Amino acid sequence: MARPAEGRQPAAPMSSGQIARRVRILRAASELGAREGLASVQMHDVAKEAGVAIATLYRYFPSKPYLFMAVLEWHIEQYLGGHENGQENGRENLAVAAGGTDAAAEVAELLITLSVKLLDSPLLASAVALSSFTEYATAVPARIDIVDSALGQAILRLLGVREASETDRSRARLLIYGWWGLFVAMLTEEISAEEAETNMRLAARLLLTP
Repeated sequence: MARPAEGRQPAAPMSSGQIARRVRILRAASELGAREGLASVQMHDVAKEAGVAIATLYRYFPSKPYLFMAVLEWHIEQYLGGHENGQENGRENLAVAAGGTDAAAEVAELLITLSVKLLDSPLLASAVALSSFTEYATAVPARIDIVDSALGQAILRLLGVREASETDRSRARLLIYGWWGLFVAMLTEEISAEEAETNMRLAARLLLTP
């Protein structure tokens, strides 16, 4: 079976067909991960389920940990898309935080409900968590600053930030790292969902209250 060169950068889909293939791969990996867990999922099974060649799979996702980190990002993007649409339908928009909305409460609620959504599928949640640890322990393609991810940008929008300062970026980064730590602690049952929620609200309050 073909293997990608170590540390090779993944290809970026350009055409609508390439984007569609990438989404099929993410969906297939998500479904297999939710059913079988990370250890049992094989890359050739993902390619078969997605209806793509194994070389195509490795072109976009150089390793299994990288693939499941992309699955996590994909799920977050889908969640945020629905969340922002709901915000826009029910209130003015996500940027209203600057106009008097409790920004700390808004951000905490976003991160808490995201955790609940991800934990709906425990095996998949475990797969993405394990992949995050493996990714940073092995040679993998370089990743962007987490503040520039969909989640980081959503937090900045909730804060009403248009041009982020270094302090704004640091706050968003700390919130995401805090959220991730609490998510993993819930997943491993080190803390209860109630404790995680309380801690997330406290972290948002401490970081975002002037």
